[in-house]
Amino acid sequence: MILALDVGNTNIVLGAVEHGKTEFLSRVHTDRNKTEDEYAVIMKTLIEINGLSDCEFEGAIISSVVPQLNEVLKRAAAMVCGHSPLVVGPGIKTGLNIRIDNPATLGSDLVVGAVAALANYKKPMIIIDMGTATTIVAIDKDGVYRGGIIAPGVGVAMDSLTVSAAQLQGISLDTPKKAIGTNTADCIRSGVVLGNAAMIDGMIDRIKEEIEGEPSLIATGGLSRKIIPNCRHKIKLDDDLLIKGLEIIYRKNT
Repeated sequence: MILALDVGNTNIVLGAVEHGKTEFLSRVHTDRNKTEDEYAVIMKTLIEINGLSDCEFEGAIISSVVPQLNEVLKRAAAMVCGHSPLVVGPGIKTGLNIRIDNPATLGSDLVVGAVAALANYKKPMIIIDMGTATTIVAIDKDGVYRGGIIAPGVGVAMDSLTVSAAQLQGISLDTPKKAIGTNTADCIRSGVVLGNAAMIDGMIDRIKEEIEGEPSLIATGGLSRKIIPNCRHKIKLDDDLLIKGLEIIYRKNT
């Protein structure tokens, strides 16, 4: 069994995975001020809450877009499972064929998501990840990573809208009953929830014009369950896509 951590700017997704089966999946807030001991306590607690023992882990792996936390989380994971984790980055084998202007600049989260999608879905494919940013990745019929788009995430957009206006704060991301809002809260919900769904639908249509074949559509990320059900395209929700990808990469390197 592998301990896998997907470290994002907003949340850290922690999971245990064995042979493609996710035993548990938890999200904790990304806190750059926490110490390795504090993160170790969180990891150990979540492992035990989910009925597992830290001695069951044969290794660990981390994907991170928060470099300042890498060493802290490496030491914390080593304290918990007794193994120094791999970190996805230069020198790690992924098997992914990347054809963008500078492959070295590609975020590890995008690499991991693509590796998992290629192992679990039919090519070509479009992968949507909704976190701090919303990313959409295109992989062609030959399994080549062609690039994608990065847009402000749902939470970022919502915070930007409400940070300076007291009357706009505290509005949930529930799906509005109709596109035309008749009060401030529903107008914002329509703009944020339905607006992001429409953006994803529109970008899928545009990407489909640039790749050959009918793509599989996959979505992951903490906010995908709020937005993806409102899309008009049929998109598969896969909450643990990156955790599965981390296990695949771990196996390629051990």
